[in-house]
Amino acid sequence: MKKLGLIVTAVSLIVLSGCVGTAPPSTSPSSTEVTLAMGYIPNVQFAPFYVAVSKGYFADQNLEIEFDYGMETDLLNLVGTDALQFAVASGDQVILARGQGLPVVYVMTYFQRFPVAVVSLEGVPLEEPADLIGRSVGIPGLWGASYIGWLALLHAEGIAEQEIPLESIGYTQVASLTEGQVEAAVVYAANEPVQLRQAGYEPNIIYVADYMNLVSNGIISNEKTIAERPELAVGLVRAVLRGLRYTIDHPEEAFEICLEYVPEAGGENSDTQMAVLRESIGFWEGDQLGYSAPSAWQASQEFMLEVGLTDVETDVDQMFTNQFIVEP
Repeated sequence: MKKLGLIVTAVSLIVLSGCVGTAPPSTSPSSTEVTLAMGYIPNVQFAPFYVAVSKGYFADQNLEIEFDYGMETDLLNLVGTDALQFAVASGDQVILARGQGLPVVYVMTYFQRFPVAVVSLEGVPLEEPADLIGRSVGIPGLWGASYIGWLALLHAEGIAEQEIPLESIGYTQVASLTEGQVEAAVVYAANEPVQLRQAGYEPNIIYVADYMNLVSNGIISNEKTIAERPELAVGLVRAVLRGLRYTIDHPEEAFEICLEYVPEAGGENSDTQMAVLRESIGFWEGDQLGYSAPSAWQASQEFMLEVGLTDVETDVDQMFTNQFIVEP
């Protein structure tokens, strides 16, 4: 039985809140206007995109980028029907969309490592997933990247779901852990562990990617755009890759650029938000930025079929392309 329908968000991650910012105006009247749907509010996790605007990388490709932060629940449907040409989305959602006949295509990997983890505090030993058996574990809800990551962790270790009590706690992982409401929690690996350390705790962490590295967030487009307007995909991917590389190499400057879009990340929040950015960079780095490993897509679809997240198997080679991955 299929456990999840196509409930699609552009970024199925658990992230810190930020406040709304706007992209600088285009510097070239001949630029092509392109909308990139982010599916979430402005946040330091989008630093490479902000850097690409600030440094003129989009302008170098004759693109005028507009970030759409609308919380669309049918984002992949919009891209699949060409109502939108580009969005940030997770690989699992692409697999679900292809299973429903939507011609979406993943054109650039953003996160090289799946950014979901399970944490506990001192007093609750956590060295391997089996240590969670019989303990209470909090999770935002039975949906999205957290739940998929949780199922992947159990599946990789052959642990039955009923062996570990799971509680839906919303986005209250830090409070639920520190107040003793749950013994462990499923978290976004670059967020809640950082908050816990800033509060003086030293969390025990199990990273899902160490057991099953599912295809995570990246940029998606659709078959029509790739076939009829490939120059848009070439330019957008090239600009984002430059922004990603610059952010990795210059995190402090990238953070200052982020403050133009997420001003509330500064001030008293700057230490935590800078730590979140640094932690995120660890999940973005890789031997070849932007590249999708075919084996990761195959493993991700096989896992989703085996646990019932989807019941439709489609051609993995049609889910993604590496044709635009040429890092400047």
